[in-house]
Amino acid sequence: MKFKLPQYQFILGQRGNVKDHMRRMLVQEHEVDRSVFKAMVTDRTLPLDMRLQVQRLFETEVPKDSAATRVVNRCVLTGRARGVWRFARMSRIMIRQLAHQGQLPGVSKASW
Repeated sequence: MKFKLPQYQFILGQRGNVKDHMRRMLVQEHEVDRSVFKAMVTDRTLPLDMRLQVQRLFETEVPKDSAATRVVNRCVLTGRARGVWRFARMSRIMIRQLAHQGQLPGVSKASW
């Protein structure tokens, strides 16, 4: 049996998921720039005025959304940001609903 997610067309195009996807792309794009700027700012062998200039340049040139800490794991079905299981990228609520409907292979209701 092949695993297939149900199609929720009204949910998949949420603004939060699009925004998060754009942040992930910015993180990849500016990863090298951020690491170079951070290394220069924290390097104590450089003079203080040079480090301050680099820091000002870093704050103006590199977008804030390119920081990895701003990326949020969101449910791919609902866009929910809390209670998301990383391995499935779905929220706990959607995992429960899909398991109840029998659409998650190998998952069954517990009974003892």
